[in-house]
Amino acid sequence: MTTALQTPPRRTTSRLQDASLLNGPMLLLRSIKGFRRSQSWAWLASVPLALLGLGVFTFSARAEVALSDLTGPQAATFLADNLWLFIATILVIFMNAGFAMVEAGMCRQKNAVNILAKNLFVFALAVTAYWVIGYSLMYGGSVIDGWLYFQGLFVDPDPSAALECAAAGDTGCLVPAVDFLFQSAFAGTAATIVSGLVAERVKFGEFVVFSIVLTAFIYPIAGSWQWNGGWLAELGFIDFAGSSIVHSVGGWAGLVGAMLLGPRIGKFVDGKAQAMPGHNMAIATLGALILWIGWYGFNPGSELAMDQYVAYVAVTTTLAAAGGAIAATVLSTITSGKPDLTMIINGILAGLVSITAGCGNMTFAGSWLAGAVGGLIVVFAVAALDSAGIDDPVGAFSVHGVCGVWGTVVIGLWGVDGMDPGSAGIGLLNGGGINQLLIQALGAAAYGIWTVVTCWIAWQIIGGFFGGIRVSEAEETQGLDIGEHGMEAYPDFASS
Repeated sequence: MTTALQTPPRRTTSRLQDASLLNGPMLLLRSIKGFRRSQSWAWLASVPLALLGLGVFTFSARAEVALSDLTGPQAATFLADNLWLFIATILVIFMNAGFAMVEAGMCRQKNAVNILAKNLFVFALAVTAYWVIGYSLMYGGSVIDGWLYFQGLFVDPDPSAALECAAAGDTGCLVPAVDFLFQSAFAGTAATIVSGLVAERVKFGEFVVFSIVLTAFIYPIAGSWQWNGGWLAELGFIDFAGSSIVHSVGGWAGLVGAMLLGPRIGKFVDGKAQAMPGHNMAIATLGALILWIGWYGFNPGSELAMDQYVAYVAVTTTLAAAGGAIAATVLSTITSGKPDLTMIINGILAGLVSITAGCGNMTFAGSWLAGAVGGLIVVFAVAALDSAGIDDPVGAFSVHGVCGVWGTVVIGLWGVDGMDPGSAGIGLLNGGGINQLLIQALGAAAYGIWTVVTCWIAWQIIGGFFGGIRVSEAEETQGLDIGEHGMEAYPDFASS
């Protein structure tokens, strides 16, 4: 209850189309039920809207006039799309914590600092390399039509084209700054996957150099073939959020590195794989849950707009993760006699990777089944790599490489043409014929061949220039924490 002695609050702009650039986002949020109460602002303060201002409205003076020209619905759609992508970007960036915890937890205590340092530093490298040239190679103008693109160095943050798009009544009109942040988070994911395959024996500096090459050149060029209207997109290839473009590229890149490095000391005795248990399954489990949550930025964010399909993609993502967890747990229990926590973790991640390409082209039932098959595949793939003498400490290739291929190909088996109810089948098993399956297989093979060839060249050049990419035997035995970083993750605990 107020009294007459109180000064009435200053009246703010009431109509969105009359709002300034600074008042617009707040006015939009006030129109949503639940943001009118004073308590809601305490929660809202935790959201880094200052970063949104930097990312979405870099050229505020230039954009404000154009934004004021938009009608209310146009401005609301424009702000909602860009705000949603910014939130999705934060979720994807937070996945770096999940990758770090899964990898560190599944590896030995003496290498924890090294693993955490790689996972943390690689995102800084990826953002920088992608800002300088990677984004231009991936989304620039055509140089060799369908195969190579380039728009000059550095990212042009001019929002004019996005505002013109919004004025025309279109959705998904993203300012370059937000789009760059989202895409750079994907580039960082591809590089982070490599870390798991080369863990516990790769030199830190050499890994850094390779990550720069991967995120500046190898990944962006391959990504442009689909996401910038390249030759694969022209064929009708589907990879909604990156089963092949992000996950299999990271998996293949890491596999080449793992093969060149050779297995860890003690991994194989008389040709038989030996168990090398992780030191902290608690943080590995927490890391898996962080990744699951982060995937809601990865897949639904790839809709690139806040529309009616975002929730659909979130459900297909969830069902696939659930299917992968259940299938991997059941199979590992049958094969080993007891449920294996590492397989539950990898089953969840396998399900998520398996739906990433088709999260917009699967029914709910098809999504669960795709994830379940991915969960089965990951169990067999881990055993197959051990049999082949390839040391993958955390199962990264089995999850991201093998299931990345599966997630791409499954669209050609029982995918559908969109997310609307009653969408026609495009897969071999639901009336779509074999054409889409062949296109999906071609795309998966193209990404595998490109990545293996280019990464083999990159690893060889880096190794030749720096005198090898593997640490010495003495350093590996002692642990990379001391040899590479001069510190321990747990200095108050004795190593066993």
